[in-house]
Amino acid sequence: MTEPAAPTPATTPTQLIGPRDLHGARVLMSGGSRGIGHAIAVALAGRGAHIAMLAKTDTPHPKLAGTVHTAVADVEAAGGRGLAIVGDLREDADVLRAVDTTVSEFGGVDIVINNASAIDLSTTEALDMKRYDLMHDINVRGTFHLSKTAMPHLRQAAADGRHAQILTLSPPLTGADGRLDPQWFGRHLGYTMAKYGMSMTTAGLAQELAADGVDVNSLWPATLIDTAAIRAMPGGEEMIRSARTPGVVADAALALLSGAAGRRTGEFLTDEKVLAAAGVEDLSDYAVEHGRELIPDIFL
Repeated sequence: MTEPAAPTPATTPTQLIGPRDLHGARVLMSGGSRGIGHAIAVALAGRGAHIAMLAKTDTPHPKLAGTVHTAVADVEAAGGRGLAIVGDLREDADVLRAVDTTVSEFGGVDIVINNASAIDLSTTEALDMKRYDLMHDINVRGTFHLSKTAMPHLRQAAADGRHAQILTLSPPLTGADGRLDPQWFGRHLGYTMAKYGMSMTTAGLAQELAADGVDVNSLWPATLIDTAAIRAMPGGEEMIRSARTPGVVADAALALLSGAAGRRTGEFLTDEKVLAAAGVEDLSDYAVEHGRELIPDIFL
């Protein structure tokens, strides 16, 4: 299954260039072989960032395009420096090795991107406990452990004036009224718990690292995004006609990490909000199919 390319619209690059020069920025990302993570990695590489990817995809999947090695090749083709770290986010030794390797190869860690995530939208009775454990091990524990292990290096990067950041791809914890929305628990309790667990790391680490100058934020798409995970769902091929490409999230990440959307910490942001803050209001070029009514993403 081949995912569509996620180009950055030609009209927006100058608006996405913030005060932080990302050339040589040392990024450690979980996942990134395909989908949104891949698009973010390529977008940052286009500004000269160094991207280390911790991913399991050492060999091609029979149905899904991309491995960690092809992703690194794409990073380098875009103008960045890539580093493939084959490993499992669920394994403590692999996480420790990923951080140590990144520091050894790049000289430190400036940015951690918690991108890896497992999804299962089953109701409680239908959710197999192995799938429950998978989501919580990758989404919550993996995000917590990778961030925790990189923290000393992020503090050092901040002390060196390199604007250290953690960006986690997870949803806001509350709605516009400031309350938890029970509908998401009722629809898919196991997945909601796992994604909210990721978001809780943003809330907690933003507080823990505030005095050290490390910014911690979450980013979430405002609409459905065309990814292999969505295409694989029942009716997914039709759903993605009302989605945006991964490039909209990638450009939002670029704007946030470069400071084009202003400096922030402890915030739960949508791609639309970040791009608007960077001066990008027209998002029509990101639509998979122009003229279709877009489907809002879950948790919003």
